[in-house]
Amino acid sequence: MPISVADQQLTHDDQITPKKPFLNFLTEDWWAVILGGFLIAAIVYFHTQGLKIDLPVYKWATVNDLSEKIFTAKNISKILGVWAVFLSLATIAIALSGGKVKRFMLGFTFIYVVSILSFLIGGNKNVSYYGLEYVVFALLIGILLGNLVQLPLGLKEAVRSEFYIKTGLVILGTTILSADLVKAGLPGILQAVVVVSAVWFFSMWLSRKLKVDDEFGVILASAVSICGVSAAIVAAGAINGDKRKLSYVTTLVLIIAIPMMVLQPWAVKFFNIPEVIGGAWLGGTLDTTATVTAAGDLIGPIAVKAGVIAKFSQNVFIGVAAFFIAIWWAYKKPKNTNGEIAVQKKNGIGIVWERFPKFVIGFIAASLIFSFLLTADTSKAVVPTLSGLRTVWFAMAFVSIGMEAKLSSLVKLQEGKPAVVFGVAQLFNIFWTLLWAYILFGGYIFEVPDFK
Repeated sequence: MPISVADQQLTHDDQITPKKPFLNFLTEDWWAVILGGFLIAAIVYFHTQGLKIDLPVYKWATVNDLSEKIFTAKNISKILGVWAVFLSLATIAIALSGGKVKRFMLGFTFIYVVSILSFLIGGNKNVSYYGLEYVVFALLIGILLGNLVQLPLGLKEAVRSEFYIKTGLVILGTTILSADLVKAGLPGILQAVVVVSAVWFFSMWLSRKLKVDDEFGVILASAVSICGVSAAIVAAGAINGDKRKLSYVTTLVLIIAIPMMVLQPWAVKFFNIPEVIGGAWLGGTLDTTATVTAAGDLIGPIAVKAGVIAKFSQNVFIGVAAFFIAIWWAYKKPKNTNGEIAVQKKNGIGIVWERFPKFVIGFIAASLIFSFLLTADTSKAVVPTLSGLRTVWFAMAFVSIGMEAKLSSLVKLQEGKPAVVFGVAQLFNIFWTLLWAYILFGGYIFEVPDFK
């Protein structure tokens, strides 16, 4: 039977919480902070010692590039080196948490190999030109494996999407710098505030209108309003959400993002939308900086710059949203199996701390350290390496999410209503963001930003 959340009902506890942990106070979130923090500290230390860490190369254009750049002894040794470091760190966490180490190591290696394959496909020049990143291929390969191939049950020990993504998100904090946010400018920040808040509440309202449960609604709303997959995972972590719902939303995000990348640039040209407004529109609606850049490149250089600034302003809301969602969710009165209001055994602060996603602390700490404690030169030198390591964690997370996904659930889960909510909310997001892109980047309130 394929490994999927829908089939095997993998719970949060099945994934990382052992029956008899050696260090029971270190949850999955804390291990993410420890591993992410260790990698950040190590890279910074190596830089201060004058040591440069070269990561593997995955970009190629021709078949000759594969033999001359990718499948060389030097590049393969780098790929194996990253695998050895990641496997060692993750295995320590699993071992001290009471997990099954041998099974985890084998499964981890398998998922790592699939992740490298996704990097190779996404690294092709023709593929990357259209903005198709490793994320898409990692998820698609994972879905194929989880739905069509008979995978060994022992592999589920390493299918830990939340663990991988949270570790990557801690490292992501190093790229969210206060100085860059200031440079983004007031129009970008205002657009992010107006778009994120309005789209999030509209999505939640629509979810409740269609009787989609709040847990699903929060994940959907965060994905549509902030930045897709990453925001969905952060929101799911903040409320300790059902992994089936997270896999469902992740699949929807990537399915809908592909036509958006093609149709929005076409609409900008067809309707003669000014380039700077078109870029801001792309930045407020598309999922990642890479997809914004790829779509913006189909319009022009000004659209690329405006889009990246708008996207960065929106990305900052990942941590902010996680913080407020966790507090709001903690104070919601949960119902017991009979539908009656359950009695809280802890006080308000205790409940908030218990449910608050601890990996957000690592994310915020990394952002503050790189914003105020490290020099600009140091940050600039180490962030590319850290970003490269982060993408490895993310790739493994997306492969795992794909393995857990069940395509039939898109229709069957809650009668397909979440898919309807996502589609309608995304349409609202597209038109609402375009309106505010015109208002804020069209010269009606501020001067038109000069991105030349």
